[in-house]
Amino acid sequence: MTDQKKNDIAFDALLTEEREFPPSSSFTAKANISDDSIYEIARKDPEGYWASWAEQLDWETPWTKILEWDPPHAKWFVGGRLNASYNCLDRHLDKNGEKTAIIWEGEPGDTRRYTYRELHAEVSRFANGLKKLGVELGDRVAIYLPLIPEAVIAMLACARIGAVHSVVFGGFSAESLRDRIQDAEAKILITATSGYRRGNPVPLKKVGDAAVEECPSITNVVVVMRRAAAEEAEETINMHPGRDVWYHDVIRSAEEHCPPTWVDSEQMLYTLYTSGTTGKPKGIIHTTGGYLTGCYATTKWVFDLKPDDIFWCTADIGWVTGHSYVVYGPLANCATVLIYEGAPDWPKKDRMWELVEKYGVTIFYTAPTAIRAFMKWGHHLPDGHKLDSLRLLGSVGEPINPEAWIWYHKYIGGERCPIVDTWWQTETGAIMITPLPGIVATRPGSATRPFPGIEAEILNDAGERTPVGGGYLALTRPWPSMLRGIYRDPERYEAQYWSKWKGIYFTGDGAKRDENGYFWLLGRVDDVINVAGHRIGTMEVESALVDHQSVAEAAVVGISHEIKGTAIAAFVIIKESAREAAQKDPVAFENELKNHVATKIGAIARPEKILITADLPKTRSGKIMRRLLRDIAEGRRLGDVTTLADPTVVASLKERYEDEG
Repeated sequence: MTDQKKNDIAFDALLTEEREFPPSSSFTAKANISDDSIYEIARKDPEGYWASWAEQLDWETPWTKILEWDPPHAKWFVGGRLNASYNCLDRHLDKNGEKTAIIWEGEPGDTRRYTYRELHAEVSRFANGLKKLGVELGDRVAIYLPLIPEAVIAMLACARIGAVHSVVFGGFSAESLRDRIQDAEAKILITATSGYRRGNPVPLKKVGDAAVEECPSITNVVVVMRRAAAEEAEETINMHPGRDVWYHDVIRSAEEHCPPTWVDSEQMLYTLYTSGTTGKPKGIIHTTGGYLTGCYATTKWVFDLKPDDIFWCTADIGWVTGHSYVVYGPLANCATVLIYEGAPDWPKKDRMWELVEKYGVTIFYTAPTAIRAFMKWGHHLPDGHKLDSLRLLGSVGEPINPEAWIWYHKYIGGERCPIVDTWWQTETGAIMITPLPGIVATRPGSATRPFPGIEAEILNDAGERTPVGGGYLALTRPWPSMLRGIYRDPERYEAQYWSKWKGIYFTGDGAKRDENGYFWLLGRVDDVINVAGHRIGTMEVESALVDHQSVAEAAVVGISHEIKGTAIAAFVIIKESAREAAQKDPVAFENELKNHVATKIGAIARPEKILITADLPKTRSGKIMRRLLRDIAEGRRLGDVTTLADPTVVASLKERYEDEG
């Protein structure tokens, strides 16, 4: 390999995984899609293929053209008019009005259920209430709520009247909420008195009050009474006269019928601000027709959704996963959705498995971060519950380490459930790379193949295709659910996603493709570690560490090295069963982990330094903030920590790293 050719490759592909799990004949026999000819059908006529999905939605006015593509700007189903709320609710009422749409459980144990008819009535009442507050077509509405039914109702009510919702995760600070409201120029803020996290009430109203002090665009704050707390009463909440109104007062006198506002296919449905691990948050724009088509299609086929399924995506609606696979995708498919408000380890570490057993969950979709936490706590917890209702598992948010995949398969899926490891982004709107569970044999750690109709490639810097090996992951054709821009920042939209190669979407991720054509995500290009001329992706080293029987989770970063230029530092969380061995001889334990990596993927990837830690700095969506780990490892002043789930983790890590190194 020439030096120039080597420089063109984004990542050296080191890890090899040969274990393969084909779908069972019994699963394939009942699968929604069981013929892999669909890939070729979609490749030959992608526009016709996507139109066949869009035709399964309800349109008030048919489109006149499937796609207008003027790179980097796309318009899908041009001239068509529809309503997202209507497609999630009204069209199901005749045949499935009494079917359960939402099963909700709060962290304290309070529960609610809504049929499609009840959800439709509640959404209609709140939509009428928003109209009385002056919300009109195109107005932005900020939603800052815990994961309660009113959060879904608020999203669908906005969609019903053509307002643009901007959901902000209910754990963000007043500063983060303020910045997002200001950028969106939101007219209304919808919040709650409080939410719950690990048994503690989170004072959302107080945070909201602090945020809107500097948000002149806000005309009203709608407040949901979170009634699980006995100490909460209307008189204990500070309500700003003339601005603040109670949610229950807004809907009390509102009519149960609110005709949907039919909007253009390209009408903005929502903006969602990425918290990100680097840079300023940006408001990703998604429009109505194409986004709904992508969510509807992927929910039906990726999760093999059946009418009697109980579908549980554990994401909060503050993230795109919650938008697409808690709300729009499942409800457009008339699914029954389980929603849980709280933490996975409260009041005990088996809360998730208790809920699966209690409600008979059949489809479970969660993040690798959660799976690795479950591993750390031990398989005796799921072993104590009846999980035989599960028939399909999913993974989302980041690459899943092969050993975490195997643990998930064995202890949660009982070695019988297919696992759909999905790759996608806030920007893509819907799942892009995934196995179809009735067709594709899975390999632990691989997202396998692009969804039919999605064209993904591995490219080098020059934009040349890499048939086998590592490089940049790119999407080479427009797709219906793609982002349409960054709110109020078109220049950043073009520069960030479309400037590397003309007319090709740059994902920002490194990936490799194996001899079978399977895709393996290797981590963000920003996180590549250049060790002695080898460009190593974080995912492969982390996977090698997690492959060790004592390791539950790992994060690696590059640190300065006087000979290699850059070396690898690893922050490692060990399983509870390994604590005694690690404490007894920490030097021997560290060397054992280093040697394991060298044996697994090569000496070039052997970490220079390993630090055993109790936790890692993560965003509230579960992504590891390697930028902060680099700051800690290099002894630099720490950067912004406002988007961390637990900012105290950084301080304790910094103190320990300085003590040990």
